Amino acid sequence: MMRHTLNFATPLPPGWAELEDQRWYWERFTDKFGFRPGTSAATWPAIAEPTPSITFDLAVHDNIRGSWASRVDAINAEALRCFVTEFPEDPVFVVLDWQHTCYRLDAAVHAVTLDAEWRVPVYPNGDYYIYLRDDLSEGTFGHPWEQSLCVFGDRLLGSLATTLKTWLPVKRVDGKPM
Repeated sequence: MMRHTLNFATPLPPGWAELEDQRWYWERFTDKFGFRPGTSAATWPAIAEPTPSITFDLAVHDNIRGSWASRVDAINAEALRCFVTEFPEDPVFVVLDWQHTCYRLDAAVHAVTLDAEWRVPVYPNGDYYIYLRDDLSEGTFGHPWEQSLCVFGDRLLGSLATTLKTWLPVKRVDGKPM
């Protein structure tokens, strides 16, 4: 079972490297997507969701023991599969973690590492988690308070969004409510 790293004093898992120019990426991301953090529904969504994109509802509406944890693992695993298979020529992603250290993730190295830990999961479990291609053209935006995951860019829509649509409710398409 894959889980994110809880002890940030441990060495980085294989495939993870600290992002040297974090501020530069945050500025680019904020400029392109109009990022505006907020915990109240009046501030949601926290980005101008791009076209094309699909935003999924991650709220757990059932009271089944283990439901939330299994969803976390399923989304992280499916995102990893898509990162590796859709970007075989360069499976490296920029990973932004709001108010924390940010990283570069080589998804292929992470995928082949036995019991690999997620330093920052795709599933937003307490903070904004953003996975981006270096040019910001494709990625995911996880919103912890809205409990949503926005998937954007042609390749990720054709893979990750397609599989997530089979079991998660869609909140918005291209930033428009469903």
